[in-house]
Amino acid sequence: MKVKLTLAALALCMAVLMEAAAGFPGFERKAKENKVQYASWDEVNVIAHGLLQLGHGLKEHVDKTKGQIKDITAKLSSFNGTVAELSRQTQTLQEEGEVLKARARGLEERESLVLSVSAELKQRAEQMEKEEGRVRQLEGKVDGLLRAQGSGLSNASVSSSSSSSSDIHTVQKLLEAQNRRIDELVERIKQQQDKLDKQNGRIRNLQSQLEQWKAASPKLRTILRHKEEETQNTSTEQADSSELPADCHMLFLRGQRLSGVYKIQPQASQPFQAYCEMTAEGGWTVIQRRQDGAVDFDQLWQAYKNGFGTLHGEFWLGLEQIHALSRQGGYVLQVQLTDWNNQAQSVEYSFRLGGEESSYTLHLREGAPGNLENALSTDSSGLPFSTRDRDSDLKPDINCAKHLTGGWWFSNCGRANLNGKYFSSIPRQRHARKQGMFWKTWRGRYYPLKSTVMKIAPVEKDYNSS
Repeated sequence: MKVKLTLAALALCMAVLMEAAAGFPGFERKAKENKVQYASWDEVNVIAHGLLQLGHGLKEHVDKTKGQIKDITAKLSSFNGTVAELSRQTQTLQEEGEVLKARARGLEERESLVLSVSAELKQRAEQMEKEEGRVRQLEGKVDGLLRAQGSGLSNASVSSSSSSSSDIHTVQKLLEAQNRRIDELVERIKQQQDKLDKQNGRIRNLQSQLEQWKAASPKLRTILRHKEEETQNTSTEQADSSELPADCHMLFLRGQRLSGVYKIQPQASQPFQAYCEMTAEGGWTVIQRRQDGAVDFDQLWQAYKNGFGTLHGEFWLGLEQIHALSRQGGYVLQVQLTDWNNQAQSVEYSFRLGGEESSYTLHLREGAPGNLENALSTDSSGLPFSTRDRDSDLKPDINCAKHLTGGWWFSNCGRANLNGKYFSSIPRQRHARKQGMFWKTWRGRYYPLKSTVMKIAPVEKDYNSS
């Protein structure tokens, strides 16, 4: 096929040469004398060499285009994850909004009921005021009778007062009953007032939540509408299981083959969300990803302990979560590095991570021999994790995390730091370059990497299980 194309190209070039030669004087005469002319062998070689260079140039352009397409595909994958996360958040907000609306309706009904009860209590209070007036009149009569009984009145007056003693006794009973009723009504009013105060507080809280939801909902709907117009891909769904997997590889053994965010629960640990990368051989739990500088990794100890970032983009899973996974048994740590020429390299270690009491000390067993592994090699005592607010590195006179930025298992500040600053282009200043993401034994201390991924999986993986 290549020979045919070459012959065709040669014939075409010869035809062009002959047509060009037709413009020269004497060409027609020579054409008549020699009806058939052929190009020299040197001319053919020149044309063939030019065509070969053109083919090489096209091949290089195709290879470069493939790399650009690969980068665009990776960004679209991350973008799709963000869309899925926003969709879930919007759905959750809508559900909460419906619940809040239902509660608000219930509170409105209760508020109307409370208002009716308040009106009834007001009527009863007015009745009580009238009865209190009557009681005061009766008390005045009783006082008058008692004064008459205590003074030196005539026998007739005494006899008349004795005849009214039964009336006094009756009035006292009425007063006692009335006082009991007043006390009961006052207690009921206090109870109703307490209920009203609580209901008003709940109504205010619900109104505040409703206002926040109304303010956030249009923004989320706008963002989702724009995202859905730009892409129609959807994210993967979490596998439905009654028991949470201990890690991503257990999820793989249950039949899950799609990479994405899932909930896992290591032994003796609380469940948490993690990004699972599913390969043909097994499932890997991703503990770190750097790809575009969207997340600031210059964080303090507490942030590195609990984790930060977005699982569909850049993130740090959390030292406590990594420790919970590694203490289940033997685990492998795989580090993937990519430079700005899109060349990739990876290395694996058998590792163990201590708890917070040891500053999350990293213990490694070297992988395959080579310079790449040496950037994280440690002695038997291991490497403690260090941040700028908790200096635990092995260099006594310098705080490596503050000097280089980011938290890491520093030895002497100069071997590796995959949590340093992200540079979209290589800085000119040497001092600035050493604060970036670097792996000294691969591209050197002053070469900031383009992307990194750190992930872990059990040492003994049953790859043939399904």
